[in-house]
Amino acid sequence: MTSTRTDRWLRLDGTTNTRDLGGLPTVDGGTTVRGRVLRSDNLQTLSEADVRRLVEELPLREVVDLRTTAEVLLEGRGPLRAVPGVTHRHFSLLPERGQHTDVFAAEEDDAPELPAGWAESILPRQVAEADQDEPPAVRSYLGYLTHRPDNVVAALRALAADPDGATVVHCAAGKDRTGVVCMFALAAAGVPHEEIVADYALTAEVIDALVAKLAASPTYAEDMVTRDVASHTPRAETMTRLLALLDERHGGPLGWLTEHGFGADEQAALRTRLRD
Repeated sequence: MTSTRTDRWLRLDGTTNTRDLGGLPTVDGGTTVRGRVLRSDNLQTLSEADVRRLVEELPLREVVDLRTTAEVLLEGRGPLRAVPGVTHRHFSLLPERGQHTDVFAAEEDDAPELPAGWAESILPRQVAEADQDEPPAVRSYLGYLTHRPDNVVAALRALAADPDGATVVHCAAGKDRTGVVCMFALAAAGVPHEEIVADYALTAEVIDALVAKLAASPTYAEDMVTRDVASHTPRAETMTRLLALLDERHGGPLGWLTEHGFGADEQAALRTRLRD
């Protein structure tokens, strides 16, 4: 297994959990390519220097945002929204009330008003009877796959496209929703399970700074202070269990993708995106 290497981190002023999906070994002896797909926590607090570095040096051309509509509007417009050459795509992995499909158009309003209840717009997440005994994080991840398979697949389709530059996929912390989407992307690229697990668990190295950053935002502060840091820390056994369940129930991550309409051709396109 690859050791946790600091050269995959992208050290930015405004994020704490940004890293490249390049540099990971594959089952056929290859390596994923750097500068194609990045994973990150929330991008709202990027500095001007961060934006220049991302857009001019990478160059970043696409943002895949996995947050809910309420999160996007409560957090407000991030600095990358002002960059004409960067496309933003929104795919919430949590069930929401109503049809919030034009979130970025709403964000463009000078003073968007949040309808009552949008902050609590996430519906209670139902857990299948067979999954009741799974750890909480595993249940949450299975919930994404049960309740928003459409957006899991849509996010992967965005990652598979070639925007002639880099794509960054993110949520709030860049560990749970982002971790599940990146798991599928890496599986399509031929990265073995143990390396996918190691990449997922790498967020634990920055969890203190990550929790502190989110606690500074009114959107996330309550959740950060009502639970201890340990409860927010990703554990290798969580992703190991999720992969085991996918293996048992669907023949692996690629089996799940095939069952949900992301077939061999699209899997090959995603693999090509992440490989030479």
